[in-house]
Amino acid sequence: MIGTNETTTRRLAAFSLLFFSLLSFAAAQPTLRVSAQDYEDYSRVIVTFPSPLPFALEKDGNLLLVRINSTASFRLRTEPVKSRFIKSFNWVTSSDLYIIVIEVRHERFRQDSFQIEKKRQLVIDFYELAEPQPVRPEPEKKEEPPPAVEAAAPPVEGISPAAKGIRTIVLDPGHGGLEVGAKGKFGTLEKDITLAISLRLKALIEKNLAFHVELTRDRDMNVTLENRAAIANNHRAELFISIHANSSYRRNANGSETFFLSLNATDEEARRLAYLENNAADLDKPLASENKDDIIMILWDMAQSAYLKQSQRLAEIIQDELNSLLGTKDRGIKQAPFKVLTGVACPAVLVEAAFISNPEEERDLIQEAFQENVAQAIYRGLVRYIKLLS
Repeated sequence: MIGTNETTTRRLAAFSLLFFSLLSFAAAQPTLRVSAQDYEDYSRVIVTFPSPLPFALEKDGNLLLVRINSTASFRLRTEPVKSRFIKSFNWVTSSDLYIIVIEVRHERFRQDSFQIEKKRQLVIDFYELAEPQPVRPEPEKKEEPPPAVEAAAPPVEGISPAAKGIRTIVLDPGHGGLEVGAKGKFGTLEKDITLAISLRLKALIEKNLAFHVELTRDRDMNVTLENRAAIANNHRAELFISIHANSSYRRNANGSETFFLSLNATDEEARRLAYLENNAADLDKPLASENKDDIIMILWDMAQSAYLKQSQRLAEIIQDELNSLLGTKDRGIKQAPFKVLTGVACPAVLVEAAFISNPEEERDLIQEAFQENVAQAIYRGLVRYIKLLS
């Protein structure tokens, strides 16, 4: 006869085996993750799939449904929702269908979505729409004397009139022609990457925004640094964005960086990068005094027009979008004496998309999907910046 203690021990052992088996099964199950984050003028939901899955979006009142057709078994993991606009996440399942239910606080919203294929992510941005105003009957029109001519209203403090009425954006694909820029381990040339990203960004802006976009070059050709600024000024540009691929003596350096003009570089690496972009042959040569005088005069002129402040804000917003969309290391915004930014009479920034000197990021840079994501990030940064000025 088996004793009571022995029976209890066996039952506990069996229960423990079953319990840990269930834990192991749960841990092995693929996980679909959903999170929300608020930004200045919109809320973002990120759905991370365990594998590439077909999906469709459907709006139903104050709900947005993400329909996923799959017979696979996976579990849903959501982060606590702390959003001013997104209320909750739920989901419904059947044998071959999963529906993620995103509940919004009211139905006055629109959403934009895009995919980050490398990270298997669906990104959905929610924008709150203004509450419709009741239509009131127009009063009977009476003839009135013409209004007196009033003086133009002064510009809002900190925002130049040009920035408030943005019409032309100049994109500057770095390098070109004989000036190939940095070169990756696998032979990728910076000039090719910058042109590819710039063309994609131009298409995005012209498709979605009522702005004219001018390129400093639209093919593989030589353009001097001075002429790039001249092109921006001749077209009366209100924004100037120069696009580059980064390079470092440290092979493991990674991530995106966004710069705006300053006589003093943020750090030694930024100083070296500026010299490399300005003139690769003069990497270790100090700035000549006459160049310092030129930059000081330009900085003084830009400061008078509030361009430095605007350039810094534009750099911050673009860098934030690059970090968010690409999931890259946040290297922050930096300042450096880039010649290509000097003389541009409008807010101007220089974007280093990724490190071509890092073999892993070099592989990313040649991928069309990655180039599109970089363009999307800069575009979304532009949209956020322009909304601040409206």
